[in-house]
Amino acid sequence: MLHVLAVDDERPALDELAYLLRQDPRIGQVTGAGDASSALRDLSRMLVAGERLDAVFLDIRMPGLDGLDFTRLLTGFAAPPHVVFVTAHDDCAVTAYELGALDYLLKPVRPERLAESVRRVAAAVHRTGPPTAASAADPDDELIPVELGGRTRLVSRRTVTHVEAQGDYVRLHTADGGYLVRMPLSALTKRWEAAGFIRIHRSTLVACAHITEVRFDGGRAAVRIGDELLQVSRRHTREVRDRLVRRFHQPDEDGDGDEDQDPGRQGEDPS
Repeated sequence: MLHVLAVDDERPALDELAYLLRQDPRIGQVTGAGDASSALRDLSRMLVAGERLDAVFLDIRMPGLDGLDFTRLLTGFAAPPHVVFVTAHDDCAVTAYELGALDYLLKPVRPERLAESVRRVAAAVHRTGPPTAASAADPDDELIPVELGGRTRLVSRRTVTHVEAQGDYVRLHTADGGYLVRMPLSALTKRWEAAGFIRIHRSTLVACAHITEVRFDGGRAAVRIGDELLQVSRRHTREVRDRLVRRFHQPDEDGDGDEDQDPGRQGEDPS
């Protein structure tokens, strides 16, 4: 059963497209979005939550971010879905196929023609498997759409130094500033673990590559990222020590020249 996203800025057209898609027995779930920016946010949340999205059926001419630009941005996602354009304009077909679209439908959409598009999506998913991180154009990075003053900006995962939970949102910290994104920290932690991110607190996720210092004191730990010193909770101290202490040279605080002892065990119950 396919999970698809329908995108159109005209509500009647969106409702009609979603209705026709739901009539196809090969489709198990249809999500709707009223513009491409909302679609990007929905897609990001689905991927972070580990949900599968097989295809996007979208209009081309939409205010703000149009369908073609949306499709270009998909290449930055870890698991880009297939794309089918549904539009009243026939002058963008060449560009659409150059961008890798599976199909190009003209409005008003005929049910039998839409069924052929769904068949193509199903065949593509069967041939390549559902979109996964392994199929990404760049598996070492991922783009996260964030809203800034009515505009959608894509933030590279590589630039994220750490992430803080703030209610139903997370704040992505980069050298350029912080960005609020509506998603659970637990889902982001699971998704980004393989990319070198580690949980140091119930509300904090950090990128190991951006850590410049690890401190241990009386069984507690802290990590430095840029100018910030972030505290590690007792629950996560042992995991942080095990993963990071070998990457950093610890200063000899007692002056005896012995640097072989694991400073993370000072003051800590070995059990």
